[in-house]
Amino acid sequence: MSEHDPDTPAVSQRVGHGFDLHRLEPGHDLIVGGVKLKHDRGCDAHSDGDVLYHAVTDAVLGALGLDDIGQMFPDNDPRWQGADSAVFLREAFMRMSAAGYAVGNLDCTVVLERPRLGPFKPEMKANLAELLGCDVAQVNLKAKTHEGVDALGENRAIACHAVVLLIKNDS
Repeated sequence: MSEHDPDTPAVSQRVGHGFDLHRLEPGHDLIVGGVKLKHDRGCDAHSDGDVLYHAVTDAVLGALGLDDIGQMFPDNDPRWQGADSAVFLREAFMRMSAAGYAVGNLDCTVVLERPRLGPFKPEMKANLAELLGCDVAQVNLKAKTHEGVDALGENRAIACHAVVLLIKNDS
């Protein structure tokens, strides 16, 4: 994995965007934000397919100028078969901390026709805050449907966008 150039001056704030998308198929679990949801379909993925954790991992890695989740944890590596996606987010957090940054805020949008995520959002936000070492008030999570349009709207896929602001620690 390539690192960002160590000669690049440290900036006080860095922004990263992450995106992830998975097919929904019968016979798989649906895990979003570390919460296993009741549904007749789940993510067809190499790991547990947690679309929210994957997008946030990519957002943090992007803010740091690092490679994406697929390069760091390739889907052809058997170590990651069925892996809990919290492993990926913990690695991004460790790299963020080592570079001297902390989360300023995180804003995520999960796109899923069903099930409704409203009842689970507080737990998902708490899980993200814990993994990123920040207060839950720094984490925002929205859920949107795709209004019946394309694979997302037909409940054949799930997607997530995440934007993170990292702030340089003063110490």
